[in-house]
Amino acid sequence: MKKVLTLLSVITLMISSCGSGEEANTTDPLESGRGFIEASLKGNYVQAKKYLLQDSTNIEYFDGLKDFNSKISREDQAGYSNANIIIDSSIAQSDSVNIIYYSNSYKNKPSKIKVIKHNNQWLVDFKYTFTGGNE
Repeated sequence: MKKVLTLLSVITLMISSCGSGEEANTTDPLESGRGFIEASLKGNYVQAKKYLLQDSTNIEYFDGLKDFNSKISREDQAGYSNANIIIDSSIAQSDSVNIIYYSNSYKNKPSKIKVIKHNNQWLVDFKYTFTGGNE
């Protein structure tokens, strides 16, 4: 009986962790940015992609992030997954562009992302992170 309960617990945990049925809150720039960062840190790329502006350059950078993160040590993966997001500031550059400056409690390295309003949704324009804001 114990084996059956253990097996059922493992299967339930696997099923619940595989799905990312959680909806992305893209109605607010800070929530979109935070959602993208959190999902990325946890390695939940299905969820993170829901916050991503879907253009070829963003998808290319995003795929590169997934590939890079698949090669880091398990210790680093766990560190990022357990990290807290530290939002330093969110600056509205216009009514449709916000820049979020943040770090995480694991590496505490300053980073930034651009969130833009596109079709009434706030989405991460990921290429901004890699161009140094010069696009």
